[in-house]
This record gives sequence, structure tokens and C-alpha cells, in this order.
Amino acid sequence: MSALQKLFKQTFIYGLATVLPRMLTFLLVPLYTTPNVLDSVADYGKVSIVFSWVIIFNVILAYGMETAFFRFFSKEENQDKVVGTSTISLLISSVLFFLAAFFLKEQIASAIGIELEYIKIVLWILLLDALVIIPFAWLRANEKPKKYAIIKIINVIINMGLNLFFLLWLKNLAEGSTFFNSIYIPHFQINYIFISILIASAVTLLLMLPFYVKVKYKLDSKLWVLMMRYAIPVLIAGLAFAVNESFNRIMMDYLLPSDIAEEKIGMFAACYKLALFMTLFATAYKLGIEPYFFSHSKSKTPQKNYAKILEYFVVFGSVILLGVVVFADLLKPYIIRSEEYWEAMWIVPLILIAHLCLGIYHNLSVWYKITDRTKFGAYISVIGAIITLALNYWLIPIMDYKGSAIALLAAYGSMMLLSYYFGRKHYPIPYNLKKIGLYLLLSIAFSVISFYKFREDYMIGIPMLLLFIALVYMLEKNELKQMLKN
Repeated sequence: MSALQKLFKQTFIYGLATVLPRMLTFLLVPLYTTPNVLDSVADYGKVSIVFSWVIIFNVILAYGMETAFFRFFSKEENQDKVVGTSTISLLISSVLFFLAAFFLKEQIASAIGIELEYIKIVLWILLLDALVIIPFAWLRANEKPKKYAIIKIINVIINMGLNLFFLLWLKNLAEGSTFFNSIYIPHFQINYIFISILIASAVTLLLMLPFYVKVKYKLDSKLWVLMMRYAIPVLIAGLAFAVNESFNRIMMDYLLPSDIAEEKIGMFAACYKLALFMTLFATAYKLGIEPYFFSHSKSKTPQKNYAKILEYFVVFGSVILLGVVVFADLLKPYIIRSEEYWEAMWIVPLILIAHLCLGIYHNLSVWYKITDRTKFGAYISVIGAIITLALNYWLIPIMDYKGSAIALLAAYGSMMLLSYYFGRKHYPIPYNLKKIGLYLLLSIAFSVISFYKFREDYMIGIPMLLLFIALVYMLEKNELKQMLKN
């Protein structure tokens, strides 16, 4: 049980590193959706489209090297060799990508339909973010979650502070100051958003410079080839995930009529943020369990602990799902300030359930990561991406953003089931399917009934939530008492 307690302690700290920064970023949603901050709902749609491309290119620039780093750092005797090889690899690839993309920036802007002024800033952001991938991975591998958390939080505090300065205060300051008037540009809000991210990313890299000073810069070509063989399937899986997570905005931009596309994307992106509570929990859990999976893969009975980890995830995830769905309409005015966005609230339960399935998939993915069968991760993710693309192409013209929500749920649900099916064959883990299935079915059923049948009827929604929590307590009380004793 001590190993599990260590996992939960690290997950809590990584959770702070992920949850607190994203909660601070979460506060930007009320800022962006406040009337008159951005010029229109369509402007928020433009920002969302750019962020979608950023997610995709972040995956390309990382090309699975972070996961390969964890795998080889835990198995190689000479860990400095792993650090040096992965660092040099990412340094070279990131700089070459930046130079090539900057030279071809006009063609890129034309190809993906994004204004050139945004492309110039985003290319710098991509470079800076790529250069901190291995430093952050090194902190996690060496179990330094506090430093990891502090740097992540600093990044978002700077980002949020600059957003507030540029979008709320600068215009007023410019009216009474020659200096501020010289840096204020009307209708420049979208640029200011990306400039804020750029400055925050630059500060993060500066804080990581001590890592680059200590690295032993020696590239082991044999090790690099082995790492790339491991990483390429992870890259494919990552690209497929990026398609699942963000390509729906891009497809809406292409498939919907041009006069409504960006507005619909803005609505979708804003209401999507209500699923952040599930995303934060799943991300924090993933950050904690990934090093744990590798470091405990050679223990006597790792499968038993892996099974218990998934059970705990489903318990907490199911409570979050039902809690957010029941109170979604109470939360929305505080998060999405303008009623112009509320039309897309229909998607919230589906997005939450989809991300719960994704979190379960990440837990199930332990089997192919520790057995070096990462190609299965690529296969599964590609199938999910194909489902996403096909359903979005079919449903967006019929149902706009509702079609994208359905496609996301279908993709992540399929990935979860496929990972379990293949894992049972190649690395059997004794999951308690009856208990896990009970929690999932009840929480999803209660969520659907509460939101789509009795929406905002708290005399029904709250008792459903309390009944579910009571059931969880009855079934898990012995485990909870044992954990608290230890």
C-alpha cells in the first residue's frame, strides 16, 4: 500500500502543477467570453482554431521522445546517456523545424487558413515549448514534482497576468499615458493573447536553463535509433489523439458555412471548457501514474496494483462526471459570461463522458507501454482518429458542434474498449469489471437522465448525486479505512 500512497502523493503534487495552472487559465474563459473583451464570439472561434493547430504541431515536435525518455531512463544503467541523446535530438529537430517553418510562413498561413501575423508568433511559441519537453520529463523521472509544479504555475501566472493587462487594463491606461498609448493597438486582442503565451513560454525556458548547463551533450546513435523505434508509434498515437481532441474545430471551420463557422466554433470551445474538471483530474492522474507504471513494472505483482489504480480512477472520475453535470447550469454563468455561448451547453455531458473514457484508456494503456508494444497504442489511436474524422465529416454538416461531441465520445469509447481487449490478450490484469462497470453505468445513466430529462431540476439531480456517492462509500469504505491507517 505504501507504493500506492507514494503514487497518490505524487499525483497530488502533479495535480497542483496541472490543476492550479489550468484553473488559472480557466479564469481566462470568463475573460474571453465577457462582452466587449473580444470583438465577437467568432474571435474566440479564431483563437480556438489556432490552438487546435498548436496542439497538433506540439505533438509533431515532441515526436514521442518524452515517453521514450521515461522508458529508457528507467531501464538504462547510464542515465546521462539517455538525457544527452534525447536532449540533442529535440534541440536539433526543434531548431530545424523553426527555421524551415519561418522561411515558409506565408505558404503555411495560406495552407491552413490562419492569418500570417498569428503564424509568426505561434512559431516562436512552438519552438520554446519544444525546448522544455526533456527538462520537464527529467524533473518527473527524478521525482521532483515540487519544482515541476512551481515552474508550471509561474508560466500560467505570467500568461494570465499579461492577458489581464492587455485585454482589460491597457486600453484604459493608454488614455492617460503616452507610454501605454504607444503599445496599445485597437482590435489587436487575438495577437495580445498569443503574445502573452509567448512571453510566459520564454520565461519558462529561462527557468529551465540550468538543466541545459548540466547536460552531458553526447549523442549515442545506437540508443537514439532504439528510442526512435519506441517513439514513432507514440508519435502516431499522439497525432491521432491530437486529431481526436482538436481537429473537430478545424473541420467545423471547413465544413460549416463561412458566415457561421467561427461563431459555432467559439460556442463549442467555450462550453467544452466545462469538461475541464474531468480533464484536469485525468491529466493529473496520468502524470502521476506514467512514471509509476515503468518503475514498478518489475515488482512481484504489479498487475494487482494496476487494477486497483484503475478502480480508484473510475470511482473519482464517476463522481466528477455526475457532479459537474448536475451543477453545469449553475456553473456556466461564472465560467462563460456571455449568453451568446450558452447555446452549445448540450455538448457538456457528452464531452465529460468522453474524457472519462479517455482517462480509463490512459490507465489501460499500461500493458503496451511496459511490454514495449507501443505500436498497439498507435493502432488504437489511429482507429480512434479515423472514427473522429469520419463521424465529424458526416455529422458536422447535419448537427454542427453536436456532431463533433458525438464523434469525440465514439472515438474515446472505442479506444477504451480496444485497449482493454488487446491488453487482456498480451498482459492480463485482474480488473474488477463488475465494480468498474457498475460505477460507469450508474454515473453515465444518472448524468444523462439528470441533464437531458430533468435539467436544472435539483430536487432530482442532487439526490442522484448523493445516492451515487453513498453507494461508492458503501463499496469502498474498507479500502478507504485501510489506506488512511497506512
